[in-house]
Amino acid sequence: MPRLESCAWSCSCAARERHKPPPGEEEEAAAKAGEMLSSPGPAAAGPATRSPTGGATLNWSQHLVRRSLVLFVVGAFMALVLNLLQIQRNVTLFPDEVISTLFSSAWWVPPCCGTAAAVVGLLYPCIDSHLGEPHKFKREWASVMRCIAVFVGINHASAKLDFANNIQLSLTLAALSLGLWWTFDRSRSGLGLGITIAFVATLITQFLVYNGVYQYTSPDFLYIRSWLPCIFFSGGVTVGNIGRQLAMGIPEKPHND
Repeated sequence: MPRLESCAWSCSCAARERHKPPPGEEEEAAAKAGEMLSSPGPAAAGPATRSPTGGATLNWSQHLVRRSLVLFVVGAFMALVLNLLQIQRNVTLFPDEVISTLFSSAWWVPPCCGTAAAVVGLLYPCIDSHLGEPHKFKREWASVMRCIAVFVGINHASAKLDFANNIQLSLTLAALSLGLWWTFDRSRSGLGLGITIAFVATLITQFLVYNGVYQYTSPDFLYIRSWLPCIFFSGGVTVGNIGRQLAMGIPEKPHND
């Protein structure tokens, strides 16, 4: 019996020695097992990889909403002030029930101008990014404030200056509007968008005047004043500069690769 037990013990030891892996392979297998245990599975890795993209999208949307609100408020306020100036100088004529209101302006003027300012202010940096030519000329708030002051001065001149005819006033305001673009913009996209805005806004104004919503005194260009496109051009450049300045530091829009 002792011989049988010793024989069985020796056989089992020999089998274990025969099936035992070499030392190098054993360490390599242990390292692979450790890596498998330490690495997260697909379910754990999914939310971690999606979370930065979702945060970037949320930041970009919030920044876009804030810029839109600021541009809307600026456009509505400037419309109230400048339209009041035109009414006081009898350049623009509204019905009597409109003049007797609190702001001496039609209720639809501030929201329409605010919406237009938001669209134009968001469009300028978008076109710059699409063309691959970011606007870098005089990118500071001091320059933007001077641009606003010049635009208000141009609008004030349209109501205050007295010329022999509207053509001379229109040429003067056209030179001032181009000078505003050259001083504060100097970009091809700004020039093109300003001309487009002036053309579209002039058509809309002519349509409103033709339908009797309001009217201009001494019209000389299809129911309106011939200098009105100059006001729209300089206003588009001004709002575009505000929109560009607000777009500085905007989070980059995430891309789904």
